[in-house]
Amino acid sequence: MTNLVAFCYDFDKTLTQSNMQEQGLISSLDMTTDEFWGETDRMSLENGMDGNLSYMRLLCEKSAGRFPLTRDRLMGFGKGISFFPGVVEWFGKINSYALRHGLEAEHYIISCGTKEIIDGTAIAGNFKRIYASSYLYGRNGEAVWPAQVVNFTNKTQFLYRIKKGALDVNDMSVNDFKRSSDIRIPFERFIYIGDSDTDIPCMSIVNGSGGFSIGVYDPAHGSRPKVEKLLCERRISYFAPADYTEGSQLYKIACAAIDKISCDMRLSEITGKLASGWSGDSSSQWGS
Repeated sequence: MTNLVAFCYDFDKTLTQSNMQEQGLISSLDMTTDEFWGETDRMSLENGMDGNLSYMRLLCEKSAGRFPLTRDRLMGFGKGISFFPGVVEWFGKINSYALRHGLEAEHYIISCGTKEIIDGTAIAGNFKRIYASSYLYGRNGEAVWPAQVVNFTNKTQFLYRIKKGALDVNDMSVNDFKRSSDIRIPFERFIYIGDSDTDIPCMSIVNGSGGFSIGVYDPAHGSRPKVEKLLCERRISYFAPADYTEGSQLYKIACAAIDKISCDMRLSEITGKLASGWSGDSSSQWGS
């Protein structure tokens, strides 16, 4: 077992104020946000279709004749994504705090959004893996088919991939039995940060397994009742405004979680040494 800590994040309305597609992409299709998502919902209802597949299909349809929907084009929209206060600096500060407590933090995105857009953002280099919906591209470089679709229920598979170290989406060893000593990062060392119903399955697994699930909300948009509901339903144990600056409530919760993980590891190490030094004979001495 390692000294790793996994920070897992949703993206839309967790790290950034609105859905990523609403920050330049939808307007480039000559559509309003309401028109795009309304048409996505209709496509889903009329065809019994996953909503994420619907929006991916709609992007292909509406971009046709306007611009080629290529990986580079989508990554270009990522360059314009804005973030909640402190997000850009957050990762370096958390990494430093973890190191001071004998831990190494790894960061992961688990999002229903578009991977290529996230890949183009200013923060993409901070993540060990970005799990999100993505496209298969044809010979001309244009999107032709979904390569990966992430929705609110299959998000949970990525928690198990991170836990077991089977990070590649085609690595079937995620199903292998592992002894606790072989687990790469146990759930007790997971810190999941999300904002909404799409995060509930992941939040519930982490929270129910001894980890830390944190709900964030945007005070400017009155979304606090949503995370309060998650707290009442025991999906999360903590919530805070989506302010990632040093000294914020969210930063303090994350640091306190790191403190607890570090203390638990030290206690486990000490008690392990004590147990190994005890032969079962009452006359024997405890190890130091």
